[in-house]
Amino acid sequence: MAEKNEELENDVKQEEKVENKKEKKEQEIVPKSEYNELDDRYKRILAEFENFKKRSAKERESLYNSILSDVVEVMLPILDNLENAAKVETKDEEYKKGIELVLKQFQDTLKAKGVEEIKAVGETFDPELHEAVSSVQDDTKGEKEIVQEYRKGYKIGTKVIRHSMVVVAN
Repeated sequence: MAEKNEELENDVKQEEKVENKKEKKEQEIVPKSEYNELDDRYKRILAEFENFKKRSAKERESLYNSILSDVVEVMLPILDNLENAAKVETKDEEYKKGIELVLKQFQDTLKAKGVEEIKAVGETFDPELHEAVSSVQDDTKGEKEIVQEYRKGYKIGTKVIRHSMVVVAN
């Protein structure tokens, strides 16, 4: 008999659990207006998060380019000296080849990082890219045409690292 009572008690408990679950489900059903409000909030937060990710990526890229340009700017005088050393006449051809190889390696590394030379001689003077240190009168050249470059300029993308020092005609 005790076993039957236990079975009956278990059945009653199971029925109560089922009824409690039904009541909870009925209570969990959210009104349509509240659902729409929550859905709208979710979509807005998701859009904000996507915008945050895009903004963060742009800031990281900008910071990377800024740091890279600072490092390259410090190294440009070394590049200038290597270029000057490669131009010097010497009796030791192996030494000259070594200097030229190091210069080429340096230039290739800068190109791989997105550093470009600013074109100067034969181009029209652009104050965004060039720094005029002198001007000459030459009827064979066009107006504001660059005729000589004292120091090469470099840029990364659209950011100028160092302006070209140039001589401008007319």
